[in-house]
Amino acid sequence: MGNSWILYQSQPTFVLGFHGTERKTVEALIAEPTKHLKHSAGRYEWLGHGIYFWENDPLRAYEWATTGNAKSKIKEPDAVGAIVDLKLCLDLTTRSGLEEVAEAYEFVAELYKEAGSELPVNVGGPDKLKRELDCQVILALHKYREDMGLPPYDSIRAPFREDVELYPGAGFHRRSHTQIAIRNVDCIKGYFRPISK
Repeated sequence: MGNSWILYQSQPTFVLGFHGTERKTVEALIAEPTKHLKHSAGRYEWLGHGIYFWENDPLRAYEWATTGNAKSKIKEPDAVGAIVDLKLCLDLTTRSGLEEVAEAYEFVAELYKEAGSELPVNVGGPDKLKRELDCQVILALHKYREDMGLPPYDSIRAPFREDVELYPGAGFHRRSHTQIAIRNVDCIKGYFRPISK
C-alpha cells in the first residue's frame, strides 16, 4: 500500500466543512475556540473514524441534523461551519487514493480469509448507509501506514452518490455530496455559524 504520489496528497487550500448537530454544541464551539467536535468511532462510519463534515454544504448538514441522524434524535437541530486544512489527505476523488483503498481491501480480505472469518458487508438499502466493510478497510489502511512508518493521513475526502435520481434518467442523485473525515484536529482552524439567507 505504498504511494509514490504522496507529493499530490497534501491539499494546497482550505475548504469549508459543515456539521449537523445540537444547537448547544454549535454555541459551545463558537464560544470556546479550543473545543472540538467528537470523533465518530462507530463500526459503520463511511470513511473510518474521525470528525465528519459535508464539504461546502451547510444545507445538507442542517438537513441531516433535522432528519438523518440514526444514532440519536437531535432535539434542537443546527449546523456549524469549520475552516478546514485537509493537510495530508486520502482523497478518494483521485486515482492514487482509490488505488490505495483497493490495496487495503485486498489486505483485509486476506486477513479475514486466513482467520476463516466472513468479511463484514455494507448494508442499508441502495445507498448502503451502514458501511462496516468500508470502515474496516479504511481503518486497516491507517494501521498499515502506521506499521510501515508512513506519515498518517490527517483527513479523508470522498464523493458519495446518495438518494434517488434528481430527475428521471439523471446521473445525479438528490443527496449526493462530498464528505470529509478529519482525523487530526489540527486540521480544523476555526468554527463559525453559517449565514443563512
